[in-house]
Amino acid sequence: MKPIQVGLLGIGTVGSGVFNVLQRNQEEIRRRAGRGIEIAMVADLDAERARSIAGDKARVVGDAREVIANPEIDIVVELIGGYGIAKQLVLEAVAAGKHVVTANKALLAVHGTEIFKAAAEKGVVVAYEAAVAGGIPIIKALREGLAANQIQWVAGIINGTTNFILSEMRDKGLDFDVVLKEAQRLGYAEADPTFDIEGVDAAHKATIMSAIAFGIPVQFDKAYVEGITKLAATDIRYAEQLGYRIKLLGITKRMDKGVELRVHPSLVPAKRLIANVEGAMNAVVVHGDAVGTTLYYGKGAGSEPTASAVIADLVDITRLIEADPTHRVPPLAFQSHTLREAGQDLPVLPMAEVVTSYYLRIRVADEAGVLARITGILAGGGISIDAVLQREADEVGGEGSTQTDLIILTHDTREGDMDAVLAQIQGLPTVLAPITRIRKEELN
Repeated sequence: MKPIQVGLLGIGTVGSGVFNVLQRNQEEIRRRAGRGIEIAMVADLDAERARSIAGDKARVVGDAREVIANPEIDIVVELIGGYGIAKQLVLEAVAAGKHVVTANKALLAVHGTEIFKAAAEKGVVVAYEAAVAGGIPIIKALREGLAANQIQWVAGIINGTTNFILSEMRDKGLDFDVVLKEAQRLGYAEADPTFDIEGVDAAHKATIMSAIAFGIPVQFDKAYVEGITKLAATDIRYAEQLGYRIKLLGITKRMDKGVELRVHPSLVPAKRLIANVEGAMNAVVVHGDAVGTTLYYGKGAGSEPTASAVIADLVDITRLIEADPTHRVPPLAFQSHTLREAGQDLPVLPMAEVVTSYYLRIRVADEAGVLARITGILAGGGISIDAVLQREADEVGGEGSTQTDLIILTHDTREGDMDAVLAQIQGLPTVLAPITRIRKEELN
C-alpha cells in the first residue's frame, strides 16, 4: 500500500524533530499505522536550512500553498504558529480536503470553533495532540481514555518556562527579574517572553483542555489570565515555610453555575505530586467522577517530545483515513451536535464568581492593634481565616525596623468578596505597601 504523503509547513525546532523521528522510527511507525508515513514536501522560508534537514528525502519549497495545492499530499502538518498566516493555511488545507495536524495552541484556543466546523463540513480531521503539554498525551487522555467520566476539574503546569523560573526562584532565593535573565541565557525563555511569563501560553492550553473536558466551545476571551511577573522570592519562601509551593497553574473546573477557566500563580500543598514538578517539566492533574485523580507528567516542549505528539496524530489519521467521518473521535471529545452553545447552560464564570482560598501578605506598621483591625475587616466581609503568621520586624526590615509582614491564609471565599475586603484593608494607614494575594489550590 502506498505510504501516506505528508506536507510539512515549517521545519524549525519541532518540524525538524518530526522529520528526524519519522526517519529514525519509520519501520515501527509503519507497523503501528498499518502503512508507511512519508514527508513528501516541506515548505519553509529558509529553503537552504530546510534542505540541510530534509536532504533528498522531501521536496523543499518556499510557498506553503504549493504543498496544499499538491493533490498527492494527504495530510498537512502546520508548525508555523501564531494567529495570522497559519489560520489561513489551515483553512485552505481543510477546504482542499486535506487532513491537518497542528501544534498551534494559540490558533485553536482563539479560532478552534471555526476551524473544527470547517473540518467537519469537509469530512477531514484536524488533530492537535502537540498543542498542549508537548509530548504528554493529555488530549488523547481527555478525549478517549477518560470518556466514561464526568470530568470535574483539570489543573496543570503547562508552561515549562514559568515552571523553570519558579523552581529557580525557590531553589536559589532569587527574585523574578534575575531568574528571567538566566532563563533567557539558557534558552528556556524567549527574547520576548511575554506570552509565557504573563500566562497567555498557559491560558491557550487551558482553554483547549476546558473545551474537551466539558463539551463547550473554545472561549479564550473568557479566561482569567495572570502571570508570574509580580511574584517575589519572599512569597515563595513564606509559602515553603507554610508547607506550600507556588506554581503557575492552568485550572478549569465544573461548578453548579458554570465553568471556571483561569491561569494564575497558586499555592499548592508541598505533599502533592504536582507541587514537586521542577524545572521545565509539565504535569496535568485530571479528576473524574469514576477514575478519581490521575496525573500526566513529562516534557512539555522541545523538538522530539513535541514531534512525538505530532507523529501520534499522523498515525491516528493514517489508521482512520478511510473511515466514515461520523465514526471518528470528535475534535472536542463530544459529538458536535451535543456541544453546548457558548454562554448557554454551562457558561465560563467571571473571576468574581470563582470560589477559592487565599494567601495574603500584608506589609504593616509594627504597632499594637493592627492585626485585630485587619482580621476584623476580614470577619466583617464573611471571610474565615485558616492561619495567621506574623514575622518579626527585624526579619522583615532589619534591626530597628518599624514594619512587619502579616501572612494570612483564608478558607474558601468568593473572589468578589475578597476584592471588596482587600480594598478596605489596603486603605488603612497602617498598611504600607500593596497587598500580595495568591490563590491557594488544595487539589483534593
